[in-house]
Amino acid sequence: MTANVPSTSTGSTKLDALKQTAIAADPTKPSGLGLYARFAFAGAVCCSVTHGALTPVDVVKTRIQLDPITYNRGLIGGFKQVIAKEGAGAVWTGFGPTAAGYFLQGAFKFGGYEFFKQQSINMLGYETASNNRTAVYLASSALAEFFADIALCPLEATRIRLVSEPTFANGLVGGFGKILKTEGVGAFYSGFGPILFKQVPYTMAKFVVFEKVNEAIYRTVDKSTASNGMQTVINLGSGVIAGFAAALVSQPADTMLSKINKTKGEPGEGTTSRLIKMAKELGFRGSYAGIGARLFMVGTLTAGQFAIYGDIKKALGATGGVEIAK
Repeated sequence: MTANVPSTSTGSTKLDALKQTAIAADPTKPSGLGLYARFAFAGAVCCSVTHGALTPVDVVKTRIQLDPITYNRGLIGGFKQVIAKEGAGAVWTGFGPTAAGYFLQGAFKFGGYEFFKQQSINMLGYETASNNRTAVYLASSALAEFFADIALCPLEATRIRLVSEPTFANGLVGGFGKILKTEGVGAFYSGFGPILFKQVPYTMAKFVVFEKVNEAIYRTVDKSTASNGMQTVINLGSGVIAGFAAALVSQPADTMLSKINKTKGEPGEGTTSRLIKMAKELGFRGSYAGIGARLFMVGTLTAGQFAIYGDIKKALGATGGVEIAK
């Protein structure tokens, strides 16, 4: 994901493979579990910090999705409506489950992406993996996100319930406990289908676009001579573009996820039938309700994530992975 392009390519994929393998095998660099633990920690921090900081935007975005008739004045207008009606503290509703959920999700997502990418290289060989790197990026990110969503889903369900029903409970512990007691474990995963439908394409777009933009930039910028500040700026720019792409791809599923977690289903009504019913009710236009707020939110947080992730990795010395970008 970091697109550590060989600063002086040999012009041969095979020789580049030997060079990258030698760099990765440097005994002074972390490897194995220690390396992936660093990747996971960096991912956990970058996701928790960015999603937590953007809680107010997420609150307004969720309100627009759930009640577009009332909240029909866009992002800024939505902020004013929520604050006028419920006070300034209302925009921070769900901060606890957001920060905790995305700490877990970030660890699995970023750590898993690096892990599955390395497994692809081991299985296919460097040359084949490099020549088919888009497929490697897509498969690695999809697998990582699947496991990340298992960890995220209960906390995301709690967050949405707290945002949609401000009087439901007091914070993460109260909300989580109340759902568990009154609705059972299954209620936490009623949105698992939609969250996969949302997060897997989102993450695939996010990583592959970031990798491709990063690779294109480093064709004209020599990474070996670029300062740390310049590399952070490049990660920010690549992240903004990746975030916009990811938001557009995943917006319909994000809207349905907000709606399915707002209320219980009818007795005997399955998740699939609920999703089909919601899709028909929403239509194309309705499924993109709140897209302005989400483009701003996802573009900002994705840029921040990649910048923070890259900086933490460098600080921890987590640069031992084999990269396949050309």
